[in-house]
Amino acid sequence: MSPSPSPPPPDERLAAGAARLSTRYAGRFAPETVLRLLADSYTRLAEHARIRTHLIVLAERLTAERLEALAHTQGLTNGGRVRVLFVCSHNADRSQMAAALLAHRAGDAVTVSSAGTHLTEDVEPFVAQALTEAGVDLIDAYPEPLTEEVVEASDIVITMGCGDPCPVMPGRRYLDWPAPDPDGAPISLVRDARDAIDTRITELIAELGA
Repeated sequence: MSPSPSPPPPDERLAAGAARLSTRYAGRFAPETVLRLLADSYTRLAEHARIRTHLIVLAERLTAERLEALAHTQGLTNGGRVRVLFVCSHNADRSQMAAALLAHRAGDAVTVSSAGTHLTEDVEPFVAQALTEAGVDLIDAYPEPLTEEVVEASDIVITMGCGDPCPVMPGRRYLDWPAPDPDGAPISLVRDARDAIDTRITELIAELGA
């Protein structure tokens, strides 16, 4: 069943979120820019959500990530860390596992993001379970839409069987890690996918010196 049409975001709560973000990014972005990105983030997430209780909170988190990426591309941050973006179709399994494993193992040496080209509503439960078994916490993860700001800010973009190409930005390094889609697969196959991805993560960390 396709999701029902997205309602407009609640104005008061949207304004409150924009005010919080505007304070956080004062001197870097105008309030109008913050509000525009927040409204767009809300709309993108609402397109794929059946339950909208926490959408404002998630939209605020997504907007903060987009603003951080935009600040990076505009030279408004001091970050010299390598930025890695993982992309798969739904951002519910492969890219979530890869991002969580890299963030867990590389720590503050790398800035990690993940996104999907055709979002689903939730992260696959077996994915969270397989990562928990490996000592990796995925409790706050949620499927995120692919946005131009995050692609442009990334040094390395790694696609994982997403089919449709993501936007190509000059100067970015693009890699493809073909991986079977564990959507609906038993936990044993999800563990196999996790271990295969972790092997590639080990190689990437060695290459980056992270």
